[in-house]
Amino acid sequence: MKTDISKMSLPDRFEHLYSVISGKRFLEKQGLGNEVPFFLCPFKPKEYVLMEQHRRHLINRLGNDGVSVLEINLYDLSIEILKDREIWDRVLEMEESVSKEQLKELLQGVLDPQTHLVPAIAAKLATSDFDVLFISGVGEVFPYIRSHNVLNNLQSAAKEKPTVMFFPGAYTHSPESGASLDLFERLHDDKYYRAFNIFHCEP
Repeated sequence: MKTDISKMSLPDRFEHLYSVISGKRFLEKQGLGNEVPFFLCPFKPKEYVLMEQHRRHLINRLGNDGVSVLEINLYDLSIEILKDREIWDRVLEMEESVSKEQLKELLQGVLDPQTHLVPAIAAKLATSDFDVLFISGVGEVFPYIRSHNVLNNLQSAAKEKPTVMFFPGAYTHSPESGASLDLFERLHDDKYYRAFNIFHCEP
């Protein structure tokens, strides 16, 4: 039976997350068929600050129970990549003098998921011992990084362990339009169908 997220309090939602993520079925990727072990945790944008606090608590609680979480924040990783490529200072300087569209094009190029972002994530996965991957910072990197592009390119690099993306918006399914990631519950153009809504998963 699907959980109605709209009727659940935030603490109850995190209790559900804990029950699912700490369970053997989730950790051993059971019942997924041939699908990649990608899960979306949608939340209302106005809950962002509380979600940050609850997520940190969830990571600590899971760790105390022997479930190791590797969290990758896309915003922090983006800054790390820009600094590693020695263009961070240039971006800061350009921000005042170029249009938002020009800056967006620059960032989309140097943070392209296929050629730069996902390889950086893969490198972290290769040097980390973890049971579950959390991806956060989705809202902060919009519009130069789109979540569906990250997920599409991550399929080859992160299929060994379950991945949970914390998504400020809605993950909707309809017979007419298929599945879509509606960022901030306003933008309805990111099509992605291979992830499971974690609130529809049983512990």
